[in-house]
Amino acid sequence: MGTRFELILPEQERSRDLKAIGEAALAEIEDCHRRLSRFDPASLVSYIVRSGAEYPVPLDEDTYRLFQDALAVWRLSEGAFDLTLPSSAMDALVLDPETRSIRLTRPGVALDLGGIAKGHALDLAGRELRIHRVESAFLHGGTSSALAIGRPPDAEWWRVGLAGGGEVKLRDSALSVSAVWEGNPHPTVDPRSGQPLEGARRAVVTGPTARLADAWSTAALVTGDRPAKAPAEWNITVREI
Repeated sequence: MGTRFELILPEQERSRDLKAIGEAALAEIEDCHRRLSRFDPASLVSYIVRSGAEYPVPLDEDTYRLFQDALAVWRLSEGAFDLTLPSSAMDALVLDPETRSIRLTRPGVALDLGGIAKGHALDLAGRELRIHRVESAFLHGGTSSALAIGRPPDAEWWRVGLAGGGEVKLRDSALSVSAVWEGNPHPTVDPRSGQPLEGARRAVVTGPTARLADAWSTAALVTGDRPAKAPAEWNITVREI
């Protein structure tokens, strides 16, 4: 996913091998990268792009839910979130819940899971920590996506400072920050028009999962405001920077 992931595991009251638990959580992130990288020709995403127009491609349950969420945000944001740039072909992605598979209704569809894959990886790592009954942890990917489990041992909240000013408090919730600025060598494109976003602004989203927080922060950055159909459980703010 082209970014650095970090995990904070405070010492806890039970005598457990936190190092091994942390390594298991990070292994989930590494596995997610192998499956979802568009740069690796052996990845699942590359296989879908090559073969999905010829026949349905079976998915594991987690990846199926990832595509479900991506399609839901695409619809609710009225196209402001799109995995298929530059082909702009989200309507070509078809999921079959009975076979838990995906197919493409036409060839030439690009897939770039980008930020939503980063959030997905954090959610999988967080699930691994919870399986091992970890009650306090903080994970981030690239400093723009974060997941908080519980709270720090000595505070009520995990406190996250934002570049450009401001602070977010997290407890059992996720954070995503998306931004666009003048001179950015990798400009964000509005999938509805195909044009790079103008101006400088930042979208900050908190809510239940890192995966959906990443999707909604991208959509909010594109629309320049809270998307009208975003569910109430998402705290979304957009401001100029």
